[in-house]
Parts: sequence; structure tokens; C-alpha cells
Amino acid sequence: MSDPTTGTPEPEPIRIPDEDLDDLASTLARTIAEVRQHGVLLDRLGAETDAFSTPGDETPQTDSTEAEPDGPASVFILAMGGAEYAAELAALGNWVTHVLLPTYGREISSTRPWCSRWYEHPEAVARLHGLWLAWQQLTDVEAGLSGPSTWHRDHLDHVLLQLRAPDGPFAACTTSPARPNHRLLTTPDQLGLAA
Repeated sequence: MSDPTTGTPEPEPIRIPDEDLDDLASTLARTIAEVRQHGVLLDRLGAETDAFSTPGDETPQTDSTEAEPDGPASVFILAMGGAEYAAELAALGNWVTHVLLPTYGREISSTRPWCSRWYEHPEAVARLHGLWLAWQQLTDVEAGLSGPSTWHRDHLDHVLLQLRAPDGPFAACTTSPARPNHRLLTTPDQLGLAA
């Protein structure tokens, strides 16, 4: 089809194969995280500029009761709240379900427990999110050919050993596929032992 005003043909729509959508989603998530980090840096730079301004400058003064920007100070899921946390957890769940578990899930046993409700275990969410962030960075083309190997060695192996340890966060959960179980372990702050 041609543009009637110029007579030039319209470009064809871009079609992305289904097998590339996960990579595209990963790249988009990483780009969003980088944009958030840049926003935080810009906010800090703006705050530093305000701190060094001298009386008589033409910079307008801000009201101390003004609300802080709503951007997160970190890309880490534990620094997020509300809808942002829910969206990040949903994206993490997609990666855990479709990439991590089918490839690295291994059988459940008494020495390697798992919990199908891992998203209710704060430690598991934190460790898996860190693992996912590292995966996004180290499986990118810019990470080079050794990126995936580095991810396995420095991130995956350690996280899985911690999560699936007999005394890890899933210790009170499923240890036999025939007997699914879920229970959150009591933490020191729940016992009144926190400082």
C-alpha cells in the first residue's frame, strides 16, 4: 500500500517470531530497570545541586513538605511496593515457571525441597529475583560468550543450593512430590528476637 501524499510505499509491520518474545521481554525489563536507575541518579544529582546552591542564586526554593519522587531507589524487588512489586513478581514468576524450573528444577526430595508457593517466601522471592536480574544481564549479547557460564557458576549454583537446602526457606514445604506441603518458617522478628 502507498502513502497517497508522497506515493512511497508504506513499510511492512515488524513481525517477531514467538521464540524471540522471551528475549525481547527480558531486554525490555532490563531497559526499564536501567531507565529507573538513571532516574534515581538524576534525582540524586539534582539533590546535590540543591545542596551546593548559595543564597542569592536564582534557583527556586522547594517546600520541605513536598512529596519525594515515586521512583524506586533500587531495581531489587524488596525495594518495591504495591503495583510495582506485583508487576515485578508476575514477571519473575513467568521466568521461574517457563525458564528456571523446566531446565534446572530437578526432582523434589527430602534433601532438595521445593514449594509451589515460593512467591509467599520472602527469602525465595529475594534470591530468585537476584538470580533473574543476573540472568538478564549475563545472557545478553553484550555479556559476551562466557556470560551464561558466569551466570551458572556465580549465581545459579549458589542460589539453588541455598533455596533447596534441607534447612533452607522451603524446609517445611514439599519434600515428596506425593505429599505437597506449604508452611512459612518462623523468623526471629516473629519471635520477638529482632534487635
